[in-house]
Amino acid sequence: MSRLSVRDLAVEASHGIGARPGRLFLTILGTVLGIAALVVTMGMAQTGAGQIARQFDAVGATQAVAKPGSTQTMSGENRAKAQLPWDSPDRVQRLAGVEAAALLADVDVAGARISAVPIIDPTAVEGVSPKVVATSPELLEAVRGELLTGRMFDAGHDARADRVVVLGADAAERLGINRVDSQPSIFIGDRAYTVVGILEDTARRRDLLDAVVLPLGTARADLGLEAPSELQMKIAVGSGGVVKDQVPVALSPNAPENVDVQAPPTGGELQRNIRGDINIVFIALGGVALIVGGLGIANVTLLSVMERVGEIGLRRALGATRGQVATQFIVESVVVGLLGGLIGAALGVFVVVGVSVAQEWTPIIDMPLAIGSALLGGVIGLVAGAYPAMKAASLEPVAALRGGL
Repeated sequence: MSRLSVRDLAVEASHGIGARPGRLFLTILGTVLGIAALVVTMGMAQTGAGQIARQFDAVGATQAVAKPGSTQTMSGENRAKAQLPWDSPDRVQRLAGVEAAALLADVDVAGARISAVPIIDPTAVEGVSPKVVATSPELLEAVRGELLTGRMFDAGHDARADRVVVLGADAAERLGINRVDSQPSIFIGDRAYTVVGILEDTARRRDLLDAVVLPLGTARADLGLEAPSELQMKIAVGSGGVVKDQVPVALSPNAPENVDVQAPPTGGELQRNIRGDINIVFIALGGVALIVGGLGIANVTLLSVMERVGEIGLRRALGATRGQVATQFIVESVVVGLLGGLIGAALGVFVVVGVSVAQEWTPIIDMPLAIGSALLGGVIGLVAGAYPAMKAASLEPVAALRGGL
């Protein structure tokens, strides 16, 4: 019984692979796309997770909110268990991790109209007035706010209960005020308040852009504000757990359970959660792409078997065994898959780096994954070529010779 040496097998396989360059290109293309899709999806999943976590750290992971705890009465109403102290910002800024803090409260103006001119005709059609919010002077830093023009009121305004306000950009537009150098005023009911600044944006509490913001002291003196409703805090990245534990004690030492604090999870936990969720989606997409590439190799290899029936019959007639015939076709499939894997892995890495550079991101590529994906192409070729190889090996010499004529 003749034996096919490794060298002979390599020669025959290379001849079979290179005999049809056009088909070889199309076969490799399917594997290239499948492997490249896997590398790109996994690489972009890791890069995207890192970018998302970084963006979250920029705002969400540095923000915490404290509110009075509430309990439900017999009538179904929610009633606050306690009140936040008026000196809450001073208390929490002594804590490790708290960088800025500001009290806020929605103010009930009892139906008073808000306008840029005094109301002369009470029967005139009334537009929707901006809401009124009272806050401490540290608001801008606590909610990452930016002024379009003017200034924020200070501790002196708050302590003296001065009638000054800062308008959100949308509220200023509705009231027809776009500059403060002429010291314009707005009216809450029949009281005039000088506009000292206009808010352009806030990373947190974007509802303030359509609000009239005035000092807490002014709201207490003029509008009967009884208690603040929340404490906004800007915290250091990674200090969420510490802040959540310490703030209730600082605000309510005798009953810390009466204060609820919402603080972000630690950065490591956040990144793991985001990366895990994104990886599941992208692994599924990469798996579909690999299945498509494997089916392409299987189809082309099976078609090659059908076209080379005469060649198979001649080899069997000259003494080639079933195993030798099957091995030749399996080697051809593995080589095709390996070539596609190598090219696809290189292409995937290039795409991840290119997209990251274009978006000014930091590319994150797992090199063992890239190398493993290249070898995975050979495994796909092995699996995809198994059935066509067995099909070729099962052909009887006489039938194969007749089929090839």
